[in-house]
Amino acid sequence: MTLIIKPAAGPLLGTVLVPGDKSVSHRAVLFAPLGAGESRVRGWLEAEDTGRSLTAVEGLGASVRREGGDLVIGPGSFPGVGPVGPGTPLVDIDCGNSGTTTRLLMGLLAGRRVHVRLDGDASLRSRPMARVVDPLRLMGARIVYEGEEGRLPVLVEGANLTGIDYPLPVASAQIKSAVLLAGLCASGETTVSGGGASRDHTEKMLAAMGAGLDCREDRVTLKPDSSLRPLDMTVPGDPSSAAFLLAAAVLVPGSSVTVAGTMLNPTRTRFLDTMADMSADLEIRPDISENVEPVGEVIADYGALRACEIAGPGIPALIDELPLLAVLAARAEGTTRIRDARELRYKESDRIATTAAGLRAMGVEVVEYEDGLDVVGCPGGFPTDDVARIVTHGDHRIAMAFAVAGLASRGGVALDDDACVAVSFPEFFTVLSELQGGGAQS
Repeated sequence: MTLIIKPAAGPLLGTVLVPGDKSVSHRAVLFAPLGAGESRVRGWLEAEDTGRSLTAVEGLGASVRREGGDLVIGPGSFPGVGPVGPGTPLVDIDCGNSGTTTRLLMGLLAGRRVHVRLDGDASLRSRPMARVVDPLRLMGARIVYEGEEGRLPVLVEGANLTGIDYPLPVASAQIKSAVLLAGLCASGETTVSGGGASRDHTEKMLAAMGAGLDCREDRVTLKPDSSLRPLDMTVPGDPSSAAFLLAAAVLVPGSSVTVAGTMLNPTRTRFLDTMADMSADLEIRPDISENVEPVGEVIADYGALRACEIAGPGIPALIDELPLLAVLAARAEGTTRIRDARELRYKESDRIATTAAGLRAMGVEVVEYEDGLDVVGCPGGFPTDDVARIVTHGDHRIAMAFAVAGLASRGGVALDDDACVAVSFPEFFTVLSELQGGGAQS
């Protein structure tokens, strides 16, 4: 459904909580059945993508119940370690649009007594899977493409696995996680190197469960252990969701927004570092209490921005926020260069192309490259006075980035699909409305 985002009539003000982190929520429900007992997860993100992971573990036999706002997950009849036996029934798992569910399940199930088909929607079927399947096959995994090579659907049959020393071809948390999860079932150690600035949520969570992990510089080694502790954790606020509210505060005159309880994992705060590079007015206040992931609050105030270069090894740590950074760049003084981000072309949409098209609809000069963009800033405001029509391609990050742009525009924006934000931030438009109401407190 088309949604018109009108220019903000006044400043955005208030303190808000954002939904639980999407990456951590996926992992919490996927890893919980591996523990020797019931795990308790608080603050889990209730969204379309994460729901695919929860439904998957239920379909595989894990016990799941809700106690108030908590999820309690036990192993139930979740498949044990070992090759699949003859006559094992096929389990069909629909991963929807969730690449994280798909790729992590491949690693999680490769060494377990299960016969499963993983499939998804048309968008997920178009996304590359060989980057995960190939290293798992090196470990002995039996994974077969049912149709086009390198694409869903795939059949996974549990096999005897052997640990490997695998240098990542790209710095990807999903590939790293899939290999480490398979390593839990493998004979011998499994080492993954080259993760660079990719997210380390898998390592932190497995360590909290007692897995034998050795993390040194750019190498992670896992020693398989048959027994893992249950999880007991609170999912912190998603910094990728917080980013949109912080960016809106920076762009809308007079605004001051505080996002409380957000994750401050260094592999996820590169967006904040980049905002600082652009001279954004930010204050970060860490919480010193013990958590699986570091948390704190971030305060953003309205202010002028300047262009910067966004490239190099830090790119994997802000891959989800790059479309939003391009929107900020459109209001900065000078030309911002984004490079080394070819991975954006393989997300829910081709985010390089969709971001460029959206900015052009708002009158911004953009040069598109295979691995990034040049964005010519307009510090005086987005050039067009008309309603900019934004084609989101069903991509939640694109919809939210241009909703933020609409608040700071002259004519507003028309999003062709607002429902897609439910993938990661179902209450996004409600929170924006509360902030525009002169003050939100949640």
